Amino acid sequence: MAAASMETTMDHTNTPALAGQMMRQPLLISALLRHADRYYGSREIVSRREDGSLHRYTWRDCHSRTRRLAKALGALGVQAGERVATLAWNGYRHLELYYAISGSGAVMHTINPRLHAEQLAFIINDAQDSIVFFERSMLLLIATIAPACPSVKAFVLLGDAGERPDMLRIPNVLCYEELIAGHPDDYEWPLLDEQAASSLCYTSGTTGNPKGVLYSHRSTMLHSYASVMPDALNLSSRDCIMPVVPMFHVNAWGLPYSAALVGAKLVLPGAALDGKSLYELCEREGVTVSAGVPTIWLGLLDHAREQGLGFRSFRRAVVGGSACPPAMMEAFRSRHQIEVVHAFGMTELSPVGTVCTLQAHHLDLPEHEQRQILQSQGRVLFGVDMKVTGDDGAELPWDGQASGHLMVRGPWVIGAYYGQAANSALDEGWFATGDVASISADGYLRITDRSKDVIKSGGEWIGSIDLENIAMAHPGVQQAACIGVFHPKWDERPLLVVVRKPGALVDRAALLDYYSGKIAKWWTPDDVVFVDTLPVGATGKVLKNRIREQFRDYRLPTA
Repeated sequence: MAAASMETTMDHTNTPALAGQMMRQPLLISALLRHADRYYGSREIVSRREDGSLHRYTWRDCHSRTRRLAKALGALGVQAGERVATLAWNGYRHLELYYAISGSGAVMHTINPRLHAEQLAFIINDAQDSIVFFERSMLLLIATIAPACPSVKAFVLLGDAGERPDMLRIPNVLCYEELIAGHPDDYEWPLLDEQAASSLCYTSGTTGNPKGVLYSHRSTMLHSYASVMPDALNLSSRDCIMPVVPMFHVNAWGLPYSAALVGAKLVLPGAALDGKSLYELCEREGVTVSAGVPTIWLGLLDHAREQGLGFRSFRRAVVGGSACPPAMMEAFRSRHQIEVVHAFGMTELSPVGTVCTLQAHHLDLPEHEQRQILQSQGRVLFGVDMKVTGDDGAELPWDGQASGHLMVRGPWVIGAYYGQAANSALDEGWFATGDVASISADGYLRITDRSKDVIKSGGEWIGSIDLENIAMAHPGVQQAACIGVFHPKWDERPLLVVVRKPGALVDRAALLDYYSGKIAKWWTPDDVVFVDTLPVGATGKVLKNRIREQFRDYRLPTA
């Protein structure tokens, strides 16, 4: 039986509805910063600058400077609904832009600076951005794309007073600190429609050109409320939160908003995301919660292992973006007593859709069974509904076995891509995520692959994530990716591409033998290729499309 649907029907009559008599205050992003100032004003925000130095101030200071920035945007002629872009790392000025742009009624457009120049120009032109804020390290990039971006009226360097990149021919360059210096902090946040657009983020997870996802104040606020709950990210004013996931990537998974909502200390690591830099910042500032993709955590764990280090305050690591290898979860747990919170989301989900925590009836289970549950992507947050369907569109049972196409819906799930007709991204009211997944009887989601990455062997599906997780558990493996390559009989067969740990001597035979007894025999990869590195994209995910292209003509060994 499929799980019961959330849909209900109602009898409609001509009887007028009785209106409630509560205050009608819209859900607006500016309210978060006003709240943090009023009730948690002395809590710190610590940022690492591009030169490595640390900047410190409070939520109250942040609110004051943000209001000055909002006035400066008005002086530049920025109108409601106008797109204002940021090319910036995780830092205090970027945080101020988050709130000033959206709070004033404009649309904050965060752009990934790791994309190549042609993609950046396409995104800026598609959004019709009028102003672009950028870091000093991106001067050459801005000089390259500026002539191809006619809608941009000004480029603003996120720098100190007096900093002017006159050595490059960038039109209409302004300096951030000079821009806000001439304005007082008496700006009054406008009372906007909560359905008004607040921010824009382009996804790199689609085929063809990037597509824009346009969030509203309402969707962002509802996502923020849901994400801080105990069975979600479990955030409070007692936490010190360090979003390692970039602020240009799905709004740093909402953490700049969540931290303000609960009044937590916020630590912003800038561009230095290597294991050593993150460890030092984590220990110095007393970070309790952090969030990032698996490749980031791999670097942090390697640094701690190589230097024989432990963690003083770090207790919870949120892992998303791609599946977290069980071996990594175990390393966090057994070596450092750090809880790994596995989550699933995407740009189109604002981004968090599910988070994995145990339910009451799981607490009496043996530890190995609990760990099996915690390796899943977890249960939906209230507000999100999900199902898996077969190729015919019929909903599949929630038995933990039936795999199909993952479909989601909810108040912070996309209805249409930017510039497209309303609800054009939906299939009968549901958004197809592009993931292949199953759902257990308890409602736990387990993603087995991306639809484009699933290996089709002899008409059967093989989940590449399961094969990668097993390989990553081998003590000699640093990273692993599994792709399907051509096979004359079976159409596709799995090829395992592996990066060895430094000094490890693991070979093909040992790795293939490692799969014995862990999976169905026919799932075992046909071959193993060892490489020095795996290609990683702008958001820290392994680029399987690059690996598939690299091994497009690979010939598997014959039996």
